[in-house]
Amino acid sequence: MTSISSSPSAPTKIVIPDLVSHCTFDLSKNRNHKLASRESKKWLFNGDPNLDEGSRRAFHGLKAGQLTAMCYPKAGYPQLRVCSDFMNWLFHLDNLSDDMDIRGIKDVANVVMNSLHHPHTYRSSTRLNRMTKDFYKRMIQTASPGACQRFMETLEFFFQAVNQQAKDRANNHIPDLESYIALRRDTSGCKPCWALIEYANNLDIPDEVMDHPILRSLGEATNDLVTWSNDIFSYNVEQSKGQNHNMIDVVMNEQGLDLQSAVDFVGEMCRQSIDRFVEDRNSLPSWGPKIDKDVATYVDGLANWIVGSLHWSFDSERYFGLNGREVKRTRVVTLLPKRC
Repeated sequence: MTSISSSPSAPTKIVIPDLVSHCTFDLSKNRNHKLASRESKKWLFNGDPNLDEGSRRAFHGLKAGQLTAMCYPKAGYPQLRVCSDFMNWLFHLDNLSDDMDIRGIKDVANVVMNSLHHPHTYRSSTRLNRMTKDFYKRMIQTASPGACQRFMETLEFFFQAVNQQAKDRANNHIPDLESYIALRRDTSGCKPCWALIEYANNLDIPDEVMDHPILRSLGEATNDLVTWSNDIFSYNVEQSKGQNHNMIDVVMNEQGLDLQSAVDFVGEMCRQSIDRFVEDRNSLPSWGPKIDKDVATYVDGLANWIVGSLHWSFDSERYFGLNGREVKRTRVVTLLPKRC
């Protein structure tokens, strides 16, 4: 694809890949999405003096409730609320971690993980402790032990990866592509969301089935699509802030590509991850009627995340402001000036 730019060294626009057309999965939305979204934002805002009017507007524009409703379309209202609360909590945490040093991230991780492991006994003066225990105590009422264990383990991986990201940021280090992919699969925060697929759909899939290579590969392909496409969609805002923990920066640095070529490269990797998901889905073994039904529901949940996240990225104001619909149609992104 030809780069749209004023000169080879100073591009003013990029053309993003057409991933929406490449994804043929059905898109649906939970019928309780409006109520769950409204109540979840109230839950997030309640008692936080640091959320000023601008921050609240940004969370309204984020439309995390819409993302949740498209990723968990068949969840009952109580389960959808937990998923929505977690999603708002995770975005809030992501925003905080962008400015945290290594000590700050370790402190947050300590509060969160203690809140999860000891939801009825751990005490902390932090609001994060109260929020984490609140949604998790609701989750464990119906979640299977396996789903709870996977949820906690993958959040532990998330904090370890975010800690490494903070070290890279402090040292202005851009990792190689292989290292970045391994790290990004955890910094994305996607893996706990896969455990919520089990919870939201009342699944109790045996550990040995969840550990099957094909199911693991399906989760990985979904994570890669959601994460790498997010790197494309968020690149403009991130480059304007001088941030470089993004696959596009990694590819430009490692392979010496110009910006548009790097966008195209990452776009092709996204398309391949969708293709990989389809291939793996068609290769699922059988574990018997009951387990096969639950596995199919779980894999459908992963597919919902692929198609839901793609469409949400243009509906949300997080990446393209109020121009998401136009960007979705034209795929042209005008680069923001870098902040001083």
